[in-house]
Formats: sequence, C-alpha cells, structure tokens
Amino acid sequence: MGAPIAAVIVLVARNRRSLSRSGAVAAFLLGVFCSAAGWAWAALLIGFFISGSLLSRYKSAQKSSKIEGVVAKGGERDAWQVLANGGLFSAMAVANLVHPSPIWLCAGAGAIGASSADTWATEIGVLSKSTPRSIITGLPAVPGESGGVTWLGTFASVLGAAAMAVIVFFSGWGWIVAVAAIVGGVAGSAFDSILGATLQQRRWCDRCNIMTERTIHGCGTTTQVAGGLPWLDNDAVNAISSAFGAFLGTLCLIATRP
Repeated sequence: MGAPIAAVIVLVARNRRSLSRSGAVAAFLLGVFCSAAGWAWAALLIGFFISGSLLSRYKSAQKSSKIEGVVAKGGERDAWQVLANGGLFSAMAVANLVHPSPIWLCAGAGAIGASSADTWATEIGVLSKSTPRSIITGLPAVPGESGGVTWLGTFASVLGAAAMAVIVFFSGWGWIVAVAAIVGGVAGSAFDSILGATLQQRRWCDRCNIMTERTIHGCGTTTQVAGGLPWLDNDAVNAISSAFGAFLGTLCLIATRP
C-alpha cells in the first residue's frame, strides 16, 4: 500500500517542480522503505517532505533574489539532496524492520528531527530582516551563506524539530523518542551551521567578489576554492548533521535507562 501512496506524492511533487527526476526516484524508494517499516515511519517522512516543500515555495521569489548567487542548489531537489536528508532515517526504518528496537526509533527520530530543523531554519531564516551572523565568529554573513544564522532561523529550527516530535508522540513511540527528535533536531541543525562555517567547501567568484557554493557562478564565471574541505559540500554537511542528530537521539534513550 505504501508504494502507490509514495508514487502519488512523488508525482505531485515532480509536477510542482519540488523534485528533479533523480530526486523523485530517490524519494519514491525511501517512501517504500519507510512504509514497509510501518506507517509511523512513513508519516514522519511525509511530514518532513511536505513541510519542507511548502516552506520552500513560501515567498520563493523573495528568497531566490537574496540567495540565488550563493547557494549551490535551489528549486528542484535532486537525489543527493533527498538521500542526504532522508537516507539515514530510512536506513533506521529498515533496521527496525529487520530487528525492532527502541534504539532505531530514537536514532531515526533524531535524524529526521535534524533534517527538519535545518530545512525549516534555512527556508524561514532567509526571510529574516536582520543580518545573518556567523555562528562561529559572530561577524556579518551574506544571506544564504553556510554557517550564517539569525534569531528567526534558530527559532524556526526549534519548530521544525518540534513538528517531528509531535508526529512521533502521536504515532505512539512515546515521550523519550519525542525528546530525541527535539534534542537531535536542534543540536543537529546547530552542528550543520558549525560545519558550514568551518569545514564546508567555500568558493570565490573573482568577477562578482562574493563567496558562493556554486562551481559556476550566476555571472558565468568558474569559481575558485577559497577554503574548507574540497569534498565537503552542502549535501555532505546535511548527511553528517543528520547522523549527529541520530547519535544524540540514541544518547537520549541511553540517558533515560536505569
């Protein structure tokens, strides 16, 4: 039953240009895996995907005008973006299907909480009227620049994690797993910003004199690596932050055991 439901959701998202062709395939497969593990897993994945898609479309023109020259990807999410944000959560779903355990529930909740918190922070925070500041140095940052945070974005990250916690709680997974979603979510989103400000690859456009994540800037100039680890792009940072959220979610379970 999960397969046709996942297919409908993915087709609608593809029609609305929320997913690229590769992203649609990846999202369908993750939807099938989570549905096989149980409807609660599917509900969390759907909740994350729909909320993220709606927020992405909210004032999209205004957001695009502020960050289109900075972020590497926008609009349609490709397979790498889908896997970076939902891949680990789906892996926890499969693990719980094979060998049910509260560990997988807490790890999965922390992972999806981190992805949701980061997505909400990004999509809402960029609309902040205040200047973003580096989470490390506190210096002003360009809107959309990795590692830049605002109070609005930080508040949005808490809401994103809390949204997953609500789904967790009403799915019957219990309050410990709900706490894991919030703790893993908020901390995972903060860790994403820390990685973005320190280790994530940064590139520079000589023509526009601006830092960017793009290999080819909007002006057509090939950008040069200006710092960070060459292999650590935004998708890799999202995947690592999701794993960090899963780790903290698991710690929540360990900390509450006698």
